[in-house]
Amino acid sequence: MMNPSTLSDSIQLAVAPVFLLTAVAGMIGALTHRLARVIDRSRVLHKELMDESLRPSIRDSYNQELKNIATRGRFINVSMIFLVLCAIMIGLTILELFFAETSGGKLMVSAFVLYTFVAGIASFILALISLLIEVLIASYSIRWKPHN
Repeated sequence: MMNPSTLSDSIQLAVAPVFLLTAVAGMIGALTHRLARVIDRSRVLHKELMDESLRPSIRDSYNQELKNIATRGRFINVSMIFLVLCAIMIGLTILELFFAETSGGKLMVSAFVLYTFVAGIASFILALISLLIEVLIASYSIRWKPHN
C-alpha cells in the first residue's frame, strides 16, 4: 500500500505541468477562432471573384488578399501542430513524473522526462512564433488608410 504522503507528493509533482496544458488549450481555442475567420473570409472572396462584372483592380486586390489569407492559414496550421505536439509532450512528462514517483515510492526519473518537457516547451515557443508571424501578416495586409 502506498503512503498517502508519497501519493500527495506524486500528484503535486505531476500536476504542476498541467497549468501549461491549460495555456495550450486556450491558445488552441484562439487559433481555432482565427482559422474560422480566415476560412470565412476566403469563402466570401471566392464568391465575389465569381462575379464577372468585377473591376480588374478589385479582382487583383481580392486575389492578393486570398494569397495573404492562404499564408495566414498555413501559419495557423503550423502553430496548431506545434501546440498539439506540446500538449502530447507535456502529457507524457506528467505521466512519467507520476509513474516514476508512485512506483516504489521513490523518484526514479529518467532522461525521458527531460526530453519530453524540453520538447514540449520548444513546441510551445515555436507555436508562439508561428502565431506572431500570422498576426503580423494579418495586420500588415490591412489597408489602414481610406480609399481615395
